[in-house]
Amino acid sequence: MIYDMSYGEDYKSLPLSSIGDGVTIRISQDVFSYTNKFVNVVFIGDPKQSEYIVIDAGVPGGSTDIVQAAEAIYGHKNPKAIVLTHGHFDHVGSIIELIDRWQVDVYAHSFEIPYLIGEKDYPQPDPSVEGGLLAKISSLFPNESIQIQGHVFPLNEDGTIPFVHDFKWIHTPGHSPGHISLFRERDKCLIVGDAFTTVRQDKLYDTLIQKEEISGPPRYFTTDWDQALRSIIELQKLDPDVAITGHGVPISGEYLKKNLDKLVENFNEVYKPDYGKFINE
Repeated sequence: MIYDMSYGEDYKSLPLSSIGDGVTIRISQDVFSYTNKFVNVVFIGDPKQSEYIVIDAGVPGGSTDIVQAAEAIYGHKNPKAIVLTHGHFDHVGSIIELIDRWQVDVYAHSFEIPYLIGEKDYPQPDPSVEGGLLAKISSLFPNESIQIQGHVFPLNEDGTIPFVHDFKWIHTPGHSPGHISLFRERDKCLIVGDAFTTVRQDKLYDTLIQKEEISGPPRYFTTDWDQALRSIIELQKLDPDVAITGHGVPISGEYLKKNLDKLVENFNEVYKPDYGKFINE
């Protein structure tokens, strides 16, 4: 059955960006992080080979820039798939245009599918949560579901990623019910999504200048803080050597390990907000 694809009625481009906009960072021979305004899109695949996939789909209105970033790495080859860490607006903002352009299927955790096929809206973001200016204006951010039924499919329960044989997905809920991260054991490369960040995403100035700071998930959209902590602990146990987060710069080495330990140890006292509508729910 063919379905018409559509965004929620509240989807719109937002006048938000960062100094990292348009920058691609090569993490390894086959992993690249590209910043689309203020969110990171990841490409997995060796440019010398024929296949690659894309992790997440950027902000509304970002498709042209994402395609150009992919072509700068892989030429005019289309990706084999798009894998979503979750379905918030800044991670699926250009998904329909990319599906049309690349003619690819999309994969996400089964718990995230209802938000991607028009069945369920995310809770409205919380402008009352403790945080900076971005938190205060988060009521402007889209939360309605999108409709890409017929193009999105649940990830295999065994943790495998389509067309990529050495990364596995890990269920890391808290920020959203079906949030996932990806990990590769051989080089301990972790693609975090928004399970944690390397910038205080609720603070406008820090986001604009991409001030480096390991922090918890974006406060205004995170609905289950106990789950969020458990997810971070699971990622800490992997002992990653490099982490690419959904927001902020990639980090690695002892700096990553030290600050990830600090995040876990001080999560409830420092990184979990003191107040907000999702606190204690």
